[in-house]
Amino acid sequence: MKACVFTLGCKMNEVESASLMRGLEARGYEVTDELGYADLYLLNTCAVTAEAEKKSRQAVARMRKFNPQAPVIVCGCASERDGGAFARREGVTLVTGAQNKGRVLDLLEKRGIFRETETAFCALPAPKRTKTRAFLRIQDGCNRFCSYCIIPYLRGRTRSGSAESILREAAQCGAKEIVLTGIDISSYRDGDCDLSGLLRKLGELPVRIRLGSLEAGVVTDGFLLAAREAGNVMPHFHLSMQSGSTAVLRAMNRKYTREEYLGCCGRVRKYFPDAAITTDIIVGFPAETEEDFESSLSAVREAGFARVHCFPFSSRPGTAAAKLQDLPAAVKRERMGRMAEEAKRAESAYISRFIGRELTVLFEEEGGYSENYIRVYAEGAREGALCRVRVTQPERDGVRAEILEVLS
Repeated sequence: MKACVFTLGCKMNEVESASLMRGLEARGYEVTDELGYADLYLLNTCAVTAEAEKKSRQAVARMRKFNPQAPVIVCGCASERDGGAFARREGVTLVTGAQNKGRVLDLLEKRGIFRETETAFCALPAPKRTKTRAFLRIQDGCNRFCSYCIIPYLRGRTRSGSAESILREAAQCGAKEIVLTGIDISSYRDGDCDLSGLLRKLGELPVRIRLGSLEAGVVTDGFLLAAREAGNVMPHFHLSMQSGSTAVLRAMNRKYTREEYLGCCGRVRKYFPDAAITTDIIVGFPAETEEDFESSLSAVREAGFARVHCFPFSSRPGTAAAKLQDLPAAVKRERMGRMAEEAKRAESAYISRFIGRELTVLFEEEGGYSENYIRVYAEGAREGALCRVRVTQPERDGVRAEILEVLS
């Protein structure tokens, strides 16, 4: 029997799908994450934008083209938001939601719509390894309620895995690099152990630790000191800015000002001078004036980002921002073009600092990532090898380098 687990959306969805793949393998299935013929399809959906929901619904039809007789099971945020939209589609036998995904495997033979509220952290099987790096799910849910975001309503309140189980999985995964993932890992807490405490515990392992997206509020001197003293935390911090305008941040219900956010960037470089700081920026939020947008552009220049993921505002029904008057599409397109150019300049400026310098790179199937998350390409690189390299020139979405030494 062959099962296909198809995933849309965020890194958290990918990690949870990898866990479901491992669980299906334990039940005797041959498992793939690529669409093709299968005897069972499991669709993990996304609802972060209207387009993501549309693609989630379309995926059902794509699956049925390969095998119209195979049952289709749907889980994830889009089915949490509107389970009926999937239950009405031909071939869908079971619809669950974004919470308690571990229960999906116990419900394979059920039919209908099953959704449960998750009040404690739902443990899943250790994810099936599909890449050189291992992704470790440490937290789920969100309490922040940003005015544009539907996820807290779908994923539920924040809840964390136990430090003991996280350490055990990290020690047993066999990877040279582990990425800590969650919806809001900044809120991680297991009793007295917060994210700083978890990093100190993980510092005892001979593995590179990389952090998922962080909120500015967690980036204190104490947190950065813990990260530095751990010794294996990579100097790459993804700090979601969303806007460089304090007025827009207030309308977004973000809990910091422009000045506070830029202060966090400066604090990072106090402890990690060469750190890559990457970010997300929403362009064309309803409250955004031209002056506000210019403030975002200047924030990109001042922060010295290594990479900027920018995207236009997409109104989500059920959120506070959905009640605001959307900006014209032409305005958002024009601002997106300007932001993309600014982001490109920032990335080029950051990469140029490392030409001629040495980095440590964990290579994957094509290229690899340095400790500060620069994409590196090198002749003779072997997948899974940790190498010391010298950067020679910019290339594509990263740099070209020569291998100096294979470390492991």
